[in-house]
Amino acid sequence: MSIQFGIDRLLHDDTLRAELSGRRIGLVGHPASVTATLDHSLYALAALDDVNVTCALGPQHGMRGDKQDNMIETEDYRDPDLGIPIFSLYGEHRRPTAEMFEPLDVVLYDLQDLGCRVYTYLTTLVYVIEEAARYGKAVWVLDRPNPAGRPIDGLTLRPGWQSFVGAAEFPMVHGLTMGELGAWYIASKQIDVEYKVIKMTGYTPNEGPGYGWPVSERAWVNPSPNAASLNMARAYGGTVMVEGATLSEGRGTTRALEVIGAPALKANDLITEMQRLAPHWLTGCKLRPAWFEPTFHKHAGQLCEGFQIHAELGFFDPERFKPWRVTALAFKAIRNLYPDYELWRGLDFKYEYTEGHPAIDIINGSDELRLWVDDPNATPDDLDRQLERDLSAWHDQSSAFHLY
Repeated sequence: MSIQFGIDRLLHDDTLRAELSGRRIGLVGHPASVTATLDHSLYALAALDDVNVTCALGPQHGMRGDKQDNMIETEDYRDPDLGIPIFSLYGEHRRPTAEMFEPLDVVLYDLQDLGCRVYTYLTTLVYVIEEAARYGKAVWVLDRPNPAGRPIDGLTLRPGWQSFVGAAEFPMVHGLTMGELGAWYIASKQIDVEYKVIKMTGYTPNEGPGYGWPVSERAWVNPSPNAASLNMARAYGGTVMVEGATLSEGRGTTRALEVIGAPALKANDLITEMQRLAPHWLTGCKLRPAWFEPTFHKHAGQLCEGFQIHAELGFFDPERFKPWRVTALAFKAIRNLYPDYELWRGLDFKYEYTEGHPAIDIINGSDELRLWVDDPNATPDDLDRQLERDLSAWHDQSSAFHLY
């Protein structure tokens, strides 16, 4: 069966749209909010006679995806073609306000996600759900694939560590679509809100060659400026942690969040130490020694040495690839090889405007990963035991919400 995303089903199914009759619609979208023919969802919906699109809301990086880096805010504006307001959910406000919700009755959420807790489109969904419940609005998720598929990895966010990059208590790589995760969140927090998922048809996240992304049917459109490939999406659940380190995650190169490196490292030594520490953490992908010179961001204009993660083609095994553990292992290997290396960004760097904790802790939703890396006596087996507890519990919680 050919795959249909939620937006395509809504556009082609009169019965689904009938439930929107007489209701004002606001779309949460970004550049990857496109139909099977690569038309933007906002204009495709606005072109229908029976759908009344009155506004739209743009997340981090903006509706147009023009903001390159993190923590670059966007402003409200009017769409030049439709004349409707486009409200920013990454400017003065992170949550929808009464003003944003005034022109609408139903929020259609149509953001392409990467399957990682830190990717802020997930937090935007949580905030939309919470504020919709408060203001008596409905939320419909037009479901899209999780390009990272069903695998799960990483520590669970601990209570009290919630932030804009950590919406709730689940692991870094969560294995759900946005429709599924929204349903889990509503159930776990007992939220009273009108919620509907327009399911995909023909979606098979456990089957190759895409294992989450329909590689033979849908073009990849960057959901954010540095999410340039399916390989990046698969690696991101680990490489995003480098945003909390002094290493380069490849921003300023054409392989952002696929490469890890720094001027002081030796690529082959690093990979050898990672293989010595925990070879079972490196199965399911290939680490290729890499040299790169960022044109901007960390280490701009300096030659960095490290590796690129290849979770693609014959190197990729979704059952074995653990992106969070690959990056965690890189940190541990660097600490072993260079004990005095200044690995973590300091408290002066306020990651996503959160103060009082190192960025690496905000990203991970606790200090556990950093303490493990910095403890010379802590082993991969120690971390594996905690991961097993976290991921087993999440598997039991989340499986009931699988729609596919």
